[in-house]
Amino acid sequence: MPRSHRESHLVARIGWLRASVLGANDGIVSTASLIIGVAAAAQSPSAIVVTGVAALVAGAMSMAAGEYVSVSSQADTEKADRSKEERELAEDPESELEELTRIYMARGLDRKLASDVAAQFTAKDPLKAHLRDELGLSAHMEARPIQAALASAASFVVGAAFPLMLVLILPRSWLVWGIAAGSILFLALLGVIGARAGGAPVLRATIRVTFWGALAMAITAGVGLLFGAVG
Repeated sequence: MPRSHRESHLVARIGWLRASVLGANDGIVSTASLIIGVAAAAQSPSAIVVTGVAALVAGAMSMAAGEYVSVSSQADTEKADRSKEERELAEDPESELEELTRIYMARGLDRKLASDVAAQFTAKDPLKAHLRDELGLSAHMEARPIQAALASAASFVVGAAFPLMLVLILPRSWLVWGIAAGSILFLALLGVIGARAGGAPVLRATIRVTFWGALAMAITAGVGLLFGAVG
């Protein structure tokens, strides 16, 4: 008799992984970009540190609030769809059974088998069957606002801490290039970690993260140099 086993799929990580990668990436890029811009404008070391700390705190709060509001909106939509399906199942179960049957037929089952499958799923849990097969909603994709907000804020703090740490250890004359180079290395590391956690190709993810991060920092440094020259 074959042994039963429980498979673990990477899609189960999608909720917290997306928020974590986004938060860490934004923490590195936005904080490093601000610090580089301020440093390029020839501001004092104390002003640079204050800028970095302010960017870390404000960014973490902004990411948490943004994720919570965004994912809460998704949760509200899911709740509305769930209520709609519950109402339709209560008012017209025959039509809902036929709808489920047609969904399975569209996926390649013949009429009889599709009807049997729909009947068995409906007998066990009709709402779950419709949410999954009609609307594409599953436990893996369920919106979790608090989880997303905490993951995003925490990862932003971790990401922002890297360029801020470089401010404290690098000489003033090395700040712009040192933070730029260090942040690109941090972004590359984030790309590797995110790719491995999500099962994606490492090289492609690393190039994508570092390219856009480097571009953002270069533009910000250019703006800082411009304002520094004007000042």
